[in-house]
Amino acid sequence: TAHEGQVRNGSGGMPYVEHPVTVAAQLDEHGYRAEVLAAALLHDVVEDSDTSLDELREEFGNEVAGLVGALTDDESIDSYRERKAEHRERVAAADGEALAIYGADKLTNVTTLDAAYAEEGDSVRSEFKVPVELKLEIWEEDLGLLREKAPELPFLDELEVKLSRLRARLEAPAQPRG
Repeated sequence: TAHEGQVRNGSGGMPYVEHPVTVAAQLDEHGYRAEVLAAALLHDVVEDSDTSLDELREEFGNEVAGLVGALTDDESIDSYRERKAEHRERVAAADGEALAIYGADKLTNVTTLDAAYAEEGDSVRSEFKVPVELKLEIWEEDLGLLREKAPELPFLDELEVKLSRLRARLEAPAQPRG
């Protein structure tokens, strides 16, 4: 309910809730525990709704709230690049389950943006507050962190392939639509 009525940026109009459901499904496919799946479903709630970490802790317990806390951007950091670097450092210091959610989140983000870009072309860029190329650069840095800290994650090769495909799509000359 925290994401009710929200639309995911760069998704072609996808209801926001589909993003965390996809992240959790990716982890469920690889046998992660129920607490990890719960945190995956809730990983953007604090960031993108009025729900607090204390409310999550009360409702879902310390473990789930701790994972969500590790996965929540520090919105007090204005610079997108600095905020993402701080977030990456915090996730790196967390356990492997936080890294797994983080990786599944990145894979879902890249997959969604690639599909929207294929469907809508350059117009999808207007849905973001920062340039898509900067997002891609950050995701590539995230992949580097994941390769270093959690090389056993089963979907890193897929993330790398999809990042490369998205980079190629963004760098290709714009094609006339129609």
